[in-house]
Amino acid sequence: MSFNKDFVWGVATSSYQIEGAAYEDGKGLSIWDVYCTQPGRVYEGHNGDVACDHYHRYKEDVKMMKEMGIKAYRFSVSWPRVLPNGIGEVNELGLAFYDNLVDELIEAGIEPYVTLFHWDLPYELHKKGGWMNPDSPMWFAEYTKVIVERLSDRVKYFMTFNEPQCFVGLGYSQGLHAPGLKQSIRDTLEMAHHILLAHGHSVKTIREYAKGEVKVGFAPTASMNYPASDSKEDIEAAKRSLFEMPREIREEWAWNITWWNDPIFFGHYPEDGLELFKDYLPEIKEGDMEIISQPLDFLGQNVYNGREIKAGENGEIIYLTREAGSPKTALNWPITPKSLYWGPKFLYERYKKPIYITENGLSCHDVVSLDGKVHDPNRIDFLQRYLREFKRAGEDGVEVAGYFQWSLMDNFEWHSGYGERFGIVYVDYATGERIIKDSGYWYKSVIEANGKNL
Repeated sequence: MSFNKDFVWGVATSSYQIEGAAYEDGKGLSIWDVYCTQPGRVYEGHNGDVACDHYHRYKEDVKMMKEMGIKAYRFSVSWPRVLPNGIGEVNELGLAFYDNLVDELIEAGIEPYVTLFHWDLPYELHKKGGWMNPDSPMWFAEYTKVIVERLSDRVKYFMTFNEPQCFVGLGYSQGLHAPGLKQSIRDTLEMAHHILLAHGHSVKTIREYAKGEVKVGFAPTASMNYPASDSKEDIEAAKRSLFEMPREIREEWAWNITWWNDPIFFGHYPEDGLELFKDYLPEIKEGDMEIISQPLDFLGQNVYNGREIKAGENGEIIYLTREAGSPKTALNWPITPKSLYWGPKFLYERYKKPIYITENGLSCHDVVSLDGKVHDPNRIDFLQRYLREFKRAGEDGVEVAGYFQWSLMDNFEWHSGYGERFGIVYVDYATGERIIKDSGYWYKSVIEANGKNL
């Protein structure tokens, strides 16, 4: 069987990871521009000043996507490129870049999917407290309005936030990503509430100012746990492990599904989270949850891996240890294809929204071979295994709407710099040359067959 005829085949990128032009055409600073100047923060002192130079080479990149048969392109907008101070004056040159990119995509027959926030917060807003500031939801709404008024005559799909688990957990709890802070649980919970309000205000703004019919979602992430067997007990334990809040309060509290998803889809925080965090909760004002729970059209989900779960004798959740020598990526992430079956299945059962996999892929030790090509059989094997499981989820009743491979091309991989290669296109950072990898041609064949050849 193939996927549904309306299934969307795409690739994904983010602004800071590929655009470069960090100090050109009136762009303001982002927290990542500043973070990368601090010694010891990023692998070998790398930065996104040039990255893949997509800002100057976008026409070439769109042409390449067309050659690869890509049907949809998920990209993010750099907030400080459009609003250098985060609010106030609009930078026309920055906005024109996205205007031109959208035109180029549509001419090539590629559907644009716009993510409004993929981690590059304007530094001027960071200086005002960033997401700690109670005004931050309205800052984000103002920015949303600028983008929607400019692009929604052609862009039909918008996502508000990418992976709040990551940018809060790694940026403000663990201090591994920009801005590199280790703030208290009380602080990060307040930030999370403001981010959820920002999401809600953004959705309202998109609906109000869109010039055509639009669909709106967001793109969280999490470990997509899966059962050790098909027994009822193991399946139930795996599902519980996915939606329960962590039993103990840790600096990584943000890595969960329900604290972020339940307010958006159900209009309330999860009960076990409210109990866990009762001494640290932010003020939740009247009307907040109504704003947060604006209706969405779909759920995006970034899926890379999960953990295998078994039920104990008394129904407790047992996290199984992987066997020695189990497969892993170049970044030492576990390879767990079943997470792309059980994760979407559990999410669909709970939230009942069409599901896009908005990121899925792996880092490999890719090199240009003597024949001038990039052979990446490990990536092809990985993607085939995962996509088979996602197709199985669709066959078993999950409303699977689309799949965005991460990533179109090798790029700046946050604190790992250019040390990891996630692309189906190889980038020579010294020259900017692009080489479509074997996996890129393989993905083209999958798209052409709508997954029937998996």
